[in-house]
Amino acid sequence: MQLTTCLWFDGRAREAANFYTSIFPDSSLGNNWIAPADTPGNAQGDEVVVDFVIFGQPFIGLNGGPYFTFNEAISFQIPCKDQAEIDHYWDILLADGGQPSQCGWLKDKFGVSWQVISGQMEQYIGGCDPAGAAAATQAMLGMTKIDLEAMKAAYEAASAQ
Repeated sequence: MQLTTCLWFDGRAREAANFYTSIFPDSSLGNNWIAPADTPGNAQGDEVVVDFVIFGQPFIGLNGGPYFTFNEAISFQIPCKDQAEIDHYWDILLADGGQPSQCGWLKDKFGVSWQVISGQMEQYIGGCDPAGAAAATQAMLGMTKIDLEAMKAAYEAASAQ
């Protein structure tokens, strides 16, 4: 048995599934469910559910109508290996109407929240030098997109004092 995340869209589930599966590795589109009769929010023949997989994890895109929207209470972390990967996902997820936030967070054009981060951040914000960790954390708090070199520089400058 495996948990599946259901994302509620207002008629854009197929568009979102196509977008996500085009940018993330180990991704694919699956089955869909077409309404056999009129249902709340959908007419007969409408695509109600789209199954898809990103990063090997199953998702369902539900065309549920305008009743619920996404917010930052739920977000997905993208574990990037380096700054180039951070830049890649940051740019592609912000394209066509996404919104940057703070500390590596953003909302994509569908309103889904993402954290574009790297395990390298832990070397600085969780480093063994308390002054360096505090400086790296302060640097991160001033960022929109994560800048690993700036975090490293802040950590090393504070650690050298």
